[in-house]
Amino acid sequence: MPIDEFIINIYLMVEQYYKKVVTKPLRGSGYAPKLTDPEIICMEVVGEFLNMDQDKQIWQYFTQHWQAWFPAIGSYPNFAKHCANLWQVKQRIQDQVSLLEGQDNIHLIDGFPIPVCHYGRAYRHKNYRQIATFSYCAAKQEKYYGFEGHLLVNLSGMIKGFTFAPAHIDERAIAPEITDHIHGLLGADKGYISPSLDQYYQSQGIDLQTPLRRNMTDDRPKPVLKRLMKVRRTVETVIGQLAERFNIQKVRAKDLWHLSHRLIRKVLSHNLCFVLNKQLGNPPLQFELLISS
Repeated sequence: MPIDEFIINIYLMVEQYYKKVVTKPLRGSGYAPKLTDPEIICMEVVGEFLNMDQDKQIWQYFTQHWQAWFPAIGSYPNFAKHCANLWQVKQRIQDQVSLLEGQDNIHLIDGFPIPVCHYGRAYRHKNYRQIATFSYCAAKQEKYYGFEGHLLVNLSGMIKGFTFAPAHIDERAIAPEITDHIHGLLGADKGYISPSLDQYYQSQGIDLQTPLRRNMTDDRPKPVLKRLMKVRRTVETVIGQLAERFNIQKVRAKDLWHLSHRLIRKVLSHNLCFVLNKQLGNPPLQFELLISS
């Protein structure tokens, strides 16, 4: 679809969910912002989809190209402040959107690094000193300094849970936090192998399935293992999209509050585009089909 239709569709979706999650005025006194909350969130979602992960980039794009549609866009400082103040609303919208897929019985979980700076500058880096830590990324075979994102998706690729934590914290310790609302099969990689975690999930009615290490005996049928490895590509695809299109591994914020806000809107943008693609009859993760040149 043309970019103008894409913006309209995103706005209509945002407005629909905004009315569900905001049932009373957010502001008790003072002047109401010139731009409505759904307009701001729509601009953020579209900007993130278009690979603009900084508030200033989004503000400049809509000021230069869509001023007629958003005549009250105002100054950049007010725009950035308005974006950040709506982080809870965006989280609630994300919670509502993730319910669209219903009660799935197959989920996939994985982690990915969110470095806050180059490894060589870590000891001189001033931001996040009390919370960012060192860890090792097995996929890239390198050490990094920062956080680790923890992602839960369903079989179709919709993000059903997300959080992030200091990089050194074991992903097995974080897993129960984002899987407390699911049931059925949970696919993961070897990093989630743990007798205690497996026992916990059994008590919750969740079947944790991972590849086994070389020194472990695997009695599962080979077709089952091949199927498990195949479906695991879904979570890897979503992580790739978040990294490449939504720049989730680039930390632009200088404090934890603004970082949390930016990560939330990236996840929300991904899920809204997933839903729109599905409504159009496209494969939901093929985002390049959403906008025609």
